[in-house]
Amino acid sequence: MRLGTLLLIAILIAVGYFVTAPWWTFRSLRDAARTSDQPALARLIDYDSVRDGLAAEIAGRPPPPPPPASPPQTEGYLSARSIAAMADGRGPSQGPVPTGGHEPMPMIAFWGPDRCRISVENPDAPGRKNQFVFERKGIFSWKLERIELAPRAAKPATRTGAA
Repeated sequence: MRLGTLLLIAILIAVGYFVTAPWWTFRSLRDAARTSDQPALARLIDYDSVRDGLAAEIAGRPPPPPPPASPPQTEGYLSARSIAAMADGRGPSQGPVPTGGHEPMPMIAFWGPDRCRISVENPDAPGRKNQFVFERKGIFSWKLERIELAPRAAKPATRTGAA
């Protein structure tokens, strides 16, 4: 009886870790970005895939098939400071939430066996969320494959003619 109970507990723990691994990976990514831990960021991010997705998003078009070279305009988005800001739900140029500030809670927006989407709401602009897409790279290993930025606010319409 004890062996069966222990086996059941071990299985439940393994399943729990399997399901929550992307959330823990996101937390590790945010901590590594905040501390500028480049080796940890390199383990957690597929930079080529993220660059390709960001380049398409910045240009306002759907992601193309992977090009042979990545455009240079995405590099500013991949610095540790920018990733920390985006992981806090903010824009890449805003920087992370100041120490002692309200740290937004990451939410799992979608979970599948091989892909997970985690969203983080901007504490300064409720409703605006950055999305982080992770793909499974092993039984318990996940890697950031894409960042989807919160939509930019629409520019106010200007009048061109006199009324």
